[in-house]
Amino acid sequence: MLVIGGGLAGLASAVALAEAGLEVRLFEKRPHLGGRATSYTLPDGAEVDNCQHVTLGCCTNLDDFYRRAGATGKIRFYDRLYFVDRIGRRFSMQASSWLPPPLHMAPSFLAFGALSLEDRRAIARAMLAIARAGGQPPGIDSITMLEWLSRMRQTPDAIHRFWRVVLVSALDEELGRTAASYGIEVFWKAFLANRGGYRVGIPSVPLADLYEGCRDAIAERGGRVALRQGVREICVRDGRFAGAALENGEAIKADACIVAVPHTVLPALLPKEMSEAGGALVGLRMIRSSPITGVHLWFDRPVMSEPFLTLLDHTTQWVFNKTLLYGVPAGQRQYLQLVISASYDLVARSRQEVIDLCRSELAEILPASRNARLEKATVVKEILATFSPQPGVDKWRLPQESSVANLYLAGDWTRTGWPSTMEGAVRSGYLAAEALLAGFGRPQRFLQPDLSLEGLSKKWARAVKSRKQ
Repeated sequence: MLVIGGGLAGLASAVALAEAGLEVRLFEKRPHLGGRATSYTLPDGAEVDNCQHVTLGCCTNLDDFYRRAGATGKIRFYDRLYFVDRIGRRFSMQASSWLPPPLHMAPSFLAFGALSLEDRRAIARAMLAIARAGGQPPGIDSITMLEWLSRMRQTPDAIHRFWRVVLVSALDEELGRTAASYGIEVFWKAFLANRGGYRVGIPSVPLADLYEGCRDAIAERGGRVALRQGVREICVRDGRFAGAALENGEAIKADACIVAVPHTVLPALLPKEMSEAGGALVGLRMIRSSPITGVHLWFDRPVMSEPFLTLLDHTTQWVFNKTLLYGVPAGQRQYLQLVISASYDLVARSRQEVIDLCRSELAEILPASRNARLEKATVVKEILATFSPQPGVDKWRLPQESSVANLYLAGDWTRTGWPSTMEGAVRSGYLAAEALLAGFGRPQRFLQPDLSLEGLSKKWARAVKSRKQ
């Protein structure tokens, strides 16, 4: 079996198929695995993530993938969320051990001093509406998250300092361009349905180190992983997959193929008529992309004590203390990584302008950084980081079983039931592997169920389901 693309979708499908007993050959044009969720080495030897990626407790398939890759022990989970406002005040949120979902976050939420009482009452009203509807409030199919929040009478500060803070980071898009269904699903699965859904998992190693176990899992079962081996063309004859041609001219034969590449790349690999009017791929041009910017800063002294901070009222959304996360002993230096999702305004800015902006914002929340010397810095702009979760985008997302026999599709942009996340990418890989095996009469289940519903959320979701039947 052939897998094209070594991102999370391709790796998930390849490892699943290898464990099912198939001989898998995976081709990746880059010199490393992980796709957009990887790391690379700078000329001076420092290894940096292209952007800091995190997981949540509700990401059950990503957790399963890390288990298959032998990387479970390389993810460190945090039960407490840390926030900081413009003047440096710290706040935190953590689940209660005695209140059932969806009330388990209520004590921390009530004490969240970054929001006024009016803000918190408005947010509680909207969260309760989500929970009582079992995560599926009526009338959300064609509206944006911002429109739904307006419908729910949210205050400006509640929108800016709560809903936007969570959702722009989770979905890489502004609220006015995000489908309400996606935004509501984030809060349902992460904060309301299960006590552990909100827990943040952060890699304690550079991202590329998470995937070495995938290479081993494939090789141990007779397959191989080929890096720096791009595919130039996927051959289709009489409506069936007929092999692939590498960029070096080599022809590859296989019984079936999973193509796990970005939606912007796929049309160039397949016959052009598939992207023309009436073709199976024509809708892909309707899927827009959103950018993410990662900023890496190395200071000559420690400037931050928390493992991470979520910023309120700033362009920068997250700051990660990489020195602490990697378990490096406290010393004379500190490495921080900053993340800005939906960073449209930064795309045209120079590297130095972005660094200066981030340093000025750090000075507001980390006083020790004001006098610290910046030893080096780098900026990574992922212009096509994710697909934009706009209302109606689901009708353009393709299923894993393509219109070409024995050719299957994987990628967070395919129909997974999730937005453009690492969880969505892994889900797509598992679904593609399931479809391939079913096509060969060897059905097998890889997709993991969501976290179980708990407490009142479980009761209300059952009631909603019963009313619909």
